[in-house]
Amino acid sequence: MTDSQLIREIKEGNLECYAELIRRYEKKILSFVTHLLRQAHLEHIAEDICQETFYKAYKSIHSFRDVEATFSTWLYTIARNSVLSELRKSRNSDVYLDDTLQVPTASPKTLPEQVLLRNERESMVRLAINNLPEKQRSALILREYEQMDYTEIATILDLTVSSVKSLLFRARQSIKGQLETYILDPQLDEAEGMNR
Repeated sequence: MTDSQLIREIKEGNLECYAELIRRYEKKILSFVTHLLRQAHLEHIAEDICQETFYKAYKSIHSFRDVEATFSTWLYTIARNSVLSELRKSRNSDVYLDDTLQVPTASPKTLPEQVLLRNERESMVRLAINNLPEKQRSALILREYEQMDYTEIATILDLTVSSVKSLLFRARQSIKGQLETYILDPQLDEAEGMNR
């Protein structure tokens, strides 16, 4: 059954179908919420916010219209808004990419020096992402790690698609600027060339 079919069933009174929607999205929403909360040291409330997200979605399911957005996009929007609301309450608005988030990398290298360089590079990329403003950081995480398209990200962040593209462009430029000296370091080029 598709999400739309499940939602139709729920709207018609078959509340057991909501358990299927939770099963489909619980791990992704929990992961997303945890990533947004970790650097604020609030990851201990990630499960609560995840449950709150599904509760809010359930309470509002009758107002959901799948012609405007997919259920997953709508759910991520609720999750993000719940996290931001909690961060405002906690007076901590910094949302960071945590150290456990898997940074996309090339296939693992066998030389220890290359493994160390790759780990250092991943750490520096993570730090550069953490230094981005909240909307740029959220857009980048949704695009690169959650693999969402521009339209979904625009809906979640309540922006236009062109604004999302602009945010992502500025985020990538900022990361490039932060990492430029690291990338241009001749010693690293020599170490990278050891296996050629």
